Amino acid sequence: MTGICYCDCAASVTVRGASATCASRKERIDKTQVAYARHTLQGAARHFLFANLMKTTRTQIARLLLCLLIIAAALTQPLSDAHGWGPHGHEMSGRAAAMKLPEQMPKFFRNAVAQLGYLNQEPDRWRDRAESDLDKALDSAYAPDHFIDLELVPPAAFDAVNRYDFTAELIKAGRKPTAAGFAPFRILELFQSLRIQFRLWRAERDPNKRKWIEQRIINDAGVLGHYVSDAANPHHTTIHYNGWSGDNPKGYTVFTREHDQGIHYRFEELYVQTHIQLNDVAQLIGKERVIAKPREEIWNYIRSSNALVEQLYILDKQEKFNAETKSPEHKKFVSGRLAAGAQMLRDMWWTAWVTSAAPPAPTP
Repeated sequence: MTGICYCDCAASVTVRGASATCASRKERIDKTQVAYARHTLQGAARHFLFANLMKTTRTQIARLLLCLLIIAAALTQPLSDAHGWGPHGHEMSGRAAAMKLPEQMPKFFRNAVAQLGYLNQEPDRWRDRAESDLDKALDSAYAPDHFIDLELVPPAAFDAVNRYDFTAELIKAGRKPTAAGFAPFRILELFQSLRIQFRLWRAERDPNKRKWIEQRIINDAGVLGHYVSDAANPHHTTIHYNGWSGDNPKGYTVFTREHDQGIHYRFEELYVQTHIQLNDVAQLIGKERVIAKPREEIWNYIRSSNALVEQLYILDKQEKFNAETKSPEHKKFVSGRLAAGAQMLRDMWWTAWVTSAAPPAPTP
């Protein structure tokens, strides 16, 4: 499986303080599955050749070997991406948020629980390795939208109106913008897009156009869900994204490129897949609310996630996050983070709908 680096190699070494060059967080492969597949393939090839050697021409053998080489090469490619909370965590977060919508939400939206769950993973699908190998334009452009390393953000940048002003402040401070990330702006941009679409839906009278707007709304709401869910994971808010970076006096888990040992993968994907179910998350979501100041709330939400970075590492030091973890504290922590993301997402959907209504006319 591929890794979880969202920045370029140079930024990773300089900013994260890694001791070895990290070509990309996208280069990690599930060695166990690949080795098993390669072993099986080689065994089958040997069996076939020994069983058929006497009745197989040299041309046929050459063709067979060529086919086997092509298949073997394909097996060395990543089998799936490991971004955000992984497919299981992202779908669960989207579903939980949709299940907790108030009845006053439009019916077409409340009926889209499964679709909103599916779309929560969509931005990670855009990072498809086969497509990135053809051209890295899409992947490299959208990768920084998945995270924000708060330690790299200078004070003036927090007041930036948009991602371009934010970029300018980072450059002024000598920071590389793509190494810091743009998650809060991606969330705010999609929230505003969703509110605009709700406003259009309210005003539209043509049933066909209304249906098209509904499709746009579900898509934008689902994609928004991905970035909100990502930010609930403390790893997506810090330079300590896959191990403690820099001075480490408390002996926390350090950076590694080993597939089955990296804390980012173990925490957000391996642990979630084996320990967390939909009801673990849904039961923790509170009553809906209208967010008064979305921009401020987004930053506060990310800060609250970042505040839990060290707690995550403390838990991992006590007992590593993996498929065999037994500690109830670990489950409480992970369920709580997923629920915080789902609740924030539900409230952003609800706020976009409520505040899309035309304000009441002023009293004469």
